[in-house]
Amino acid sequence: MLNLPQIVTQREIDMYFCNISANVKKIRLEKKMSQLEVALSIGQKSSGFYANAENYAHDKKFNLEHLLKLSKLFNVKIELFFQEISK
Repeated sequence: MLNLPQIVTQREIDMYFCNISANVKKIRLEKKMSQLEVALSIGQKSSGFYANAENYAHDKKFNLEHLLKLSKLFNVKIELFFQEISK
């Protein structure tokens, strides 16, 4: 049996996705766009998934395709979504 090290904790993973979600929300608000407008623009049929992903609720999270589309829609570099939010 392999004895593999734990690379990251679940808390670290949750914090990672919370950070991405917070960055997406911050940029959306700066662009003065609604959740519905953004959701439809990235190919979602309603704002439900988008709202949950933006709030990291119900285990919904943005994937790389979502982030690529969001970066194009917001006209920002995709790297902005990964920047750590200062506390």
